[in-house]
Amino acid sequence: MPSFLESATDIAREAGTLLAHHFERGIAFDLKGDFDLVTEADRASEKLVVERLHSYFPSHSVLGEEGGMRDNSSEYCWYVDPLDGTTNFAHGYPAFNVTIGLERAGELIGGVIYDPVRQEMFTAELGGGAFLNGRRIHVSKARTLDSALLATGFPSRKRHENVNVHFFHQVAMTSHGVRRSGSAAIDLAYVACGRLEGFWEFGLNPWDMAAGLLLIREAGGTTTSMTGGPAGLRGPHIAVSNSLIHAELLQLFGEVFKGQYRYPIPPIVSR
Repeated sequence: MPSFLESATDIAREAGTLLAHHFERGIAFDLKGDFDLVTEADRASEKLVVERLHSYFPSHSVLGEEGGMRDNSSEYCWYVDPLDGTTNFAHGYPAFNVTIGLERAGELIGGVIYDPVRQEMFTAELGGGAFLNGRRIHVSKARTLDSALLATGFPSRKRHENVNVHFFHQVAMTSHGVRRSGSAAIDLAYVACGRLEGFWEFGLNPWDMAAGLLLIREAGGTTTSMTGGPAGLRGPHIAVSNSLIHAELLQLFGEVFKGQYRYPIPPIVSR
């Protein structure tokens, strides 16, 4: 039987090829909430990933965003997002991926993020390092927040209840810039390979971040909550970085949580 990581890599590549085929021909989508989308490709990718995992590892639990997952109460649990970046995909915006993470007895031990548009396969195994298409990757060496490029995201549901716009403004004004790709897994992978220095977000699900958190740790980065606690898969928020800017980033977050703003939002002036 192939290894956990080898199996996940093969499955992610197969699912990514399927997604790319659907993406090229266009796709219809359904609303599953006010803003969340479920596409034909999403369902097909999920079916493929779940069937492959159950075939290779029938006793393992498989949990993810869509239906059809299985909780076997195993010490092994796969976290799957068969199409991370569904809204991008449905609108023809080429930023999406397949992400698969493996947890054993509460500890992340393997992770894969595959971007079929760029054909980039990010992989990590506990204690074995992080890789992009087989090449070892490391976080960036930027030492200060003002020289850092970061990313974040906003929820598709209940945006009016999300406070992240306050953090977005302060980080954008303090750093070299903030990007918003619409795919948390890709953002996490980009921190791991040094394209970004940091990422934060509220309300992510375990399958959004399981693989990415391990990638960053194995690439030399730091993963915590936005208040400096552990970066749990079921926590209210996460903050990840190249380690070098982490203390500065958390200090800024702490100020915003207290309602202390370094940079006020400018008023709109009619011209």
